[in-house]
Order: sequence, then C-alpha cells, then structure tokens
Amino acid sequence: MKYYGIKIIIAAAIILSMGCKKYLDYKPQGALSASDLSSPEAVDGLATAAYAGIANDWWDAPITSMWEYGSIRSDDAYKGGGDIGDQQQLDKYEQFYLVNSSNNGAGDFGFPGTWIRAYGAISRINAALRALNNLTDADFPKRTTRIGEMHFLRGHMYFLLKELFRNIPWFDETVSEDDILKVPNTMSNDSLWEKIAGDFQVAINDLPETQPGEPGRANKFAAEAYLAKVRLFEAYKQDDNYTVTSIDADKLQDVIKLTDDVINSGLYKLNDDFSYNFLDGHDNSPESIFAIQYSINDGTQIGGRLSMSTSLNYFAGAPQYGCCAFHVPSQNMVNAFSTDANGLPQFTTFNNKVLTDADLTTNGQTVDPRIDHTIGIQGHPFKYDAAIPYDHSWERLAGVYGGFGTMKELQLASCPCFKKLGPFYGTSVNMDVIRYDDVLLMKAEAEIQLNDPQAALPLINQVRARAAQISPLVKKADGTYPSNYKIDIYKPGVNIPTWDKATAFTALQWERRMEFAMEGYRFFDLVRWGIAEPVLNNYFSVEKTRHPFLSSAHFTHGTNEYFPIPQEQITFTNGLYKQNNGY
Repeated sequence: MKYYGIKIIIAAAIILSMGCKKYLDYKPQGALSASDLSSPEAVDGLATAAYAGIANDWWDAPITSMWEYGSIRSDDAYKGGGDIGDQQQLDKYEQFYLVNSSNNGAGDFGFPGTWIRAYGAISRINAALRALNNLTDADFPKRTTRIGEMHFLRGHMYFLLKELFRNIPWFDETVSEDDILKVPNTMSNDSLWEKIAGDFQVAINDLPETQPGEPGRANKFAAEAYLAKVRLFEAYKQDDNYTVTSIDADKLQDVIKLTDDVINSGLYKLNDDFSYNFLDGHDNSPESIFAIQYSINDGTQIGGRLSMSTSLNYFAGAPQYGCCAFHVPSQNMVNAFSTDANGLPQFTTFNNKVLTDADLTTNGQTVDPRIDHTIGIQGHPFKYDAAIPYDHSWERLAGVYGGFGTMKELQLASCPCFKKLGPFYGTSVNMDVIRYDDVLLMKAEAEIQLNDPQAALPLINQVRARAAQISPLVKKADGTYPSNYKIDIYKPGVNIPTWDKATAFTALQWERRMEFAMEGYRFFDLVRWGIAEPVLNNYFSVEKTRHPFLSSAHFTHGTNEYFPIPQEQITFTNGLYKQNNGY
C-alpha cells in the first residue's frame, strides 16, 4: 500500500479477506490465523492489513464512497445508468420504495453487501487488536500506536454502519466468536454513540500527533477530527421515530474543543485551489486529514489497490470510457449553484429557474465557481482538460437522466492513476474521509447551535473565500472561463441584512451542500438535522415535473432515514436482530 512504502509483509491482506457473507463466522481463509501471528513483524503486517480492510469494496456494495447512499438518496443526484431497472436497487433507494431487505435483489448487492464488508473490516481490525494485545511494548515499540490506529479504524467502520442502519450490533476484540452470536442490535442510541466515541478517544490517547513518512496512518488530530464528527451527529438527539427532539450543548462544546485542537495544530489548511481535492498528484495534501490510500500496478492484486466504488459513474458515450453513466447531478443541484447580484446563494428562489446550457455561459446566470469542479456541463472542460469538453452525447439515457454529468470522483483516462478493469474503471487517487473544510464547517455548525453565529461567520467565510479563488484549471482552450462566476463572503449589513442564528444556520447548511456536492454527505446531513422529510418531499414535488420517472417518489419520516437491517442477518441470528421501523 503506497502510504507505507512497503509491501504487506504477510498474506494477511488476503488471508483475512471476508468471502463469507456470514461475517459472524469469522475465520481467516488461509494457512494462518491471528493466533499464528506472534512476531512483531507479523502483527504489524496484520495491522497494515486492517487498513486494507476499510478500502475493500466495489461499486456493488461500497464502504468508501457514499454516492449510492448519501448522494442519490438526496436532492443532489439521480441514479442514472441505462434505464430505470439498471441496478434497480439504486432506483429503490432514490425513490424510497424499498419495502424490506429481501426487496433489494441479490443478497450481497447494495446495503446488505455493505453490512457484510463493513463487519468484515471490523473482524479484521479486532483480529489485529487481539494480536497486538498479546505483545508488550518491549516486544514491539510501536504497539501502543498501532492499537490507537486500530481503534480509529474500528470507530470509522462503526460510524459508517450507524449512519446507514442506526441500530447495529457492537462488539470489540474481547468478545469471543461464540459470544458474538449473542450480541443484539438493541443497544440504546446514546450508548452506541458512546461506544463509537470511545474508540476515537482511545485513538486520541494512543496516537502521536504526526506519523512522519507514513501519511496514510491515522494520527491524534485525525482522531480528534473524527470524534468531533461523532459528537456533532450525537448532539442531535433522535427519538425512536427518528425525530430530532433536542440538541445537546455539551456535545457541541466537545465539537468546538476538538476542532480547535485540529485547527490550532498548524498541520492543516485549505488547499489554495479547490481542484486539488479531486486530482491525481495532490494526495495527502494539507487539506486531507485522513484518507483511504490507493495505488496502481503495485503487484498486490490485478491493477493494484484501486478505488472501485465509483467505477459505474464514468460516461457511456465518452470516447475515453464506455460505461456506465451513473450518479447524475439533479436539476435542483445544478440550480443551487446560482448566485444573486451580491454573489450569495439564492436560498429561497434558486429553484425557480431551470438552468440550461444557455444559462451556464460566460455571460449567463451568475454561479458559484464550484459548479465547474462538480458538474459536467455542455462545452465546459471536463476534469480540467480544455481539450475534452463535456458533451451531451456522453449521456447514456439522456431522455430520462440527461442534461449534466458528475465529475469530482472521476479521473481522465490519460491519467497515470487510471486503469480499466473489464467494463469498469478504477483509480489510485486517494479518497478523503475527513478534510479540513469539513472541520471548519463542523466547528461553525456547533457555534451556531450554541447561539454564537458571529463565531461561525469567519469559518464559513474562510471556505467561501477559497471558493472565490477561481482555479485556472477550469479555463477553456481559448483561455476564458466557461461560466459567469460571482461569489462573495458574507458581509452582514453590506450584502446580507443580518447574521442571526437562523440566517447563519441556513448559510451553514448551504455551504455544506456546495462544498461537498455529489460527495455523498448530503443525505446524512439532512437526517442529522431532522429535515430529510420536508426537504426531500419538497424536492420530489418539483423535480418530478421535470423528470417523470420520479412521479412516485416519496420519503416517509420514521422509516426512510435508515436502511433496514439485512434480512439475511436477522435470519442468521435466529431473530436476535430487531428490524428497523417500517420494514
């Protein structure tokens, strides 16, 4: 794996692969088991293999990119593809007509497969922790650091499972294989959050501030940033019907303390150019706090350790690709980039006008510059290559999903990071889990909810000021910019009348959508804030007039905030797991 500059020294990355969907029957499929790994070198290799485990996915059941679960289930994007039935489980997610987990198609596809892969990664992490616990610091001087890393990785996987399924079984390395079968998924919501937070607190205590020469390993500040994220989600108290009933001020204070530590560390900053977050050659930049690391042609497996979770999203008609045109920006998403005469978002009126190719020109509607980093638009440079303008002919089902294309997660076919594997495509570009822009906006959100919108203002403006630094990489071949960019920071009393709590929170919500558009954050933000039902049903009411395939789409509060517990897991545990609401 490229972040260590070493080969994985044992076959642990392969030995511990989770081929069996019954993750509870965890046994390494090879000549060795964790008990055989007693030397410090072998145990260190097992810990390295745990890092590989959090990246072991494919587009069919992702545990890295959340475009399938956080983007197309929101107002950001349509499913896309060849027709409504192409990967129909995604259509069910998008329109919220998933009745139960057996309604999802093949058992290992979609969210049931994500459950399997995530718990497979947790099993791998727990195996590494058991092996580390059998050593002493004298045996292995990096033992405590590696233990901290494993707690970080386990917290990451449990956080992912919790935001997808809410009610999940939690177990650590001390639980035997027999006893795992007795762990229910009925732990209280607050207690489960505390278990996840506990892993990150151990990581904070055990990890060094930096790990020189090994940027892919977690450090103390990455753990603090992730714990801040946990505390932010935990602060919005949900009842059993998924209604947000209150906001915990103490948890928000934790968010501020933790994000302050990261900000004041001096290790991180926003990249000068927004594009660097999505381009090869800028992995582990100062903005990247923790990222899943990938590599190409490194000899570990066919093609290398490639990112494959977004491989459906390349364009079918583009000459450099050939498949499959999923993850299409919604018209609502495109419209949201429009700005007013002051360069600020059109919070209440943005969706009144349908932006078309004719509007998105140098002399057209004023827009947030982040649009040309996020959305493929007719005639605009695709992925910062002026010689390859986006074209409607690339759209696979233009009459249903057409109009625009996704861009952030894609790479040019000419990139040395890009590889074709059969009909699909992978890249070696890292996938950020937490960036510095997220840390700034998490702190801003906490300040607003604690009734200090003034403290949030410079944080939000810092993100907007970077967006206003228009990248030269988006220029067309003639040297001109493709869109009419107009963006400004918030200046209370100058370009915005007031900056009270309500205004600041609206601005914060908007900024998160623009900054992380099409990155898979949006749905989980809406659920955290307790506004998924009104936002999505309002979205459907308008969008279905533009795209009739959405005519039956409807979000049901109290059910659709979370996926069902996979039925195969309930069956395997003889009914120990309890099903989520409405399924």
